[in-house]
Amino acid sequence: MERKNKMEITLAPREQIRGRVKMPGDKSISHRALILSALAEGTVEITGLLAAEDTRATRLCLQQLGVEFQEAGTKLLVRGRGLRGLQEPDDFLQAGNSGTTARLFLGLLAGQPFFSVLTGDRSLRMRPMARVCKPLRQMGARIEGRQGGTLLPLAVRGGNLLPIRYRLPVASAQVKSALLLAGLYTCGRVELFEPGPSRDHTERMLSYLGGRLEKGAPGEIVLAAPCSLAAKKLKIPGDLSSAAFFLVAAALAPQGELLLEAVGVNPTRTGIIDVLQEMGAAVRVLNRKEVCGEPVADLWVQGGRPLTGVAINAPLIPRLVDEIPVLAVAALFAAGETVISGAGELRLKESDRLHALATELQKMGAAIKELPDGLVIQGGQKINGAVCSSHGDHRIAMALAVAALFARGETVVRGIETVDISFPGFFTLLNSLTA
Repeated sequence: MERKNKMEITLAPREQIRGRVKMPGDKSISHRALILSALAEGTVEITGLLAAEDTRATRLCLQQLGVEFQEAGTKLLVRGRGLRGLQEPDDFLQAGNSGTTARLFLGLLAGQPFFSVLTGDRSLRMRPMARVCKPLRQMGARIEGRQGGTLLPLAVRGGNLLPIRYRLPVASAQVKSALLLAGLYTCGRVELFEPGPSRDHTERMLSYLGGRLEKGAPGEIVLAAPCSLAAKKLKIPGDLSSAAFFLVAAALAPQGELLLEAVGVNPTRTGIIDVLQEMGAAVRVLNRKEVCGEPVADLWVQGGRPLTGVAINAPLIPRLVDEIPVLAVAALFAAGETVISGAGELRLKESDRLHALATELQKMGAAIKELPDGLVIQGGQKINGAVCSSHGDHRIAMALAVAALFARGETVVRGIETVDISFPGFFTLLNSLTA
């Protein structure tokens, strides 16, 4: 594996993956840890926080709201300001490329009795915000911006929010989390209803810190406000979405085995494990425990097993939406056909991921068909090295890197600087485990 410059990398095929490693901190949990710590009564100590561009955006936005941070070795100390202690920013809040930062901050800012403007980079300014803004307006927030207040930059004048009883049109952890953050600033019950399960990191962390959260009927979440959040230690598990690239690479390798330590195995996220096991991969979940309200385990995977194609459809998509790119790579080497459907949401990510996957994997010789809401992949193929593009998307870049390990000849992946959004050091780690 040879790094040409900061924009591209050349990868050669490898025969094995072997080692024992820890993944960087979970990105979704890291965002929530920063935000909820800022609202706590006292100083919160966080270990395992992901240090990447997306989480840095959240931290910088919080600093503009008056939150103080202190590095203490491998730990981060957050001086919580309580629910009512944030201050009006004197400049735009810049979410960078982070959709999580933008959508969660819309909920947070909706509860503040001051004016703020939230924006992002060019890619984020094209991503839809209507699903979050609509219910926040129903709660009383005034949100104005481009395209009828559905695209960043968005100006928010918050405060004086009303409780809401709201049925989410689609399962969305970001929308749900934004409404729960806004709900902290109401007096009453915020009742949310999900059409299907989505990531529940916000609910778990709120409960762990003392939030008054109730579970009603299936799909119902109730927040009783007002409440205060306690300053408790937070430990972030390894990111399963980052681990997915190594799980697939190790499963596809003719030789070797890999142990990923202390990875988050929240059941709303473990679709990747279920699908790989269904395909025939030797993946095991070991040493289960709970840390700060989140389930954590070691993941063991061994290569050399034949895989078969599967169907991945709508009910499963929320549990593995970020892992579709690397699962598409696994499908290339699985006997038979893999059909992915109900994944139209992937067209609204950092790139149109369905189109990007079809385009780049076809360059390598893959027989892959793009559907309006998914992909059809013919497995059991030989693929060839090619010059590929990340489309400015960190998960596309890493998925192409995994495909390159099992292609004939060298592959060049361009636009790899985007990997720093979620996984700085990815290529160094991949090289060390496949050496």
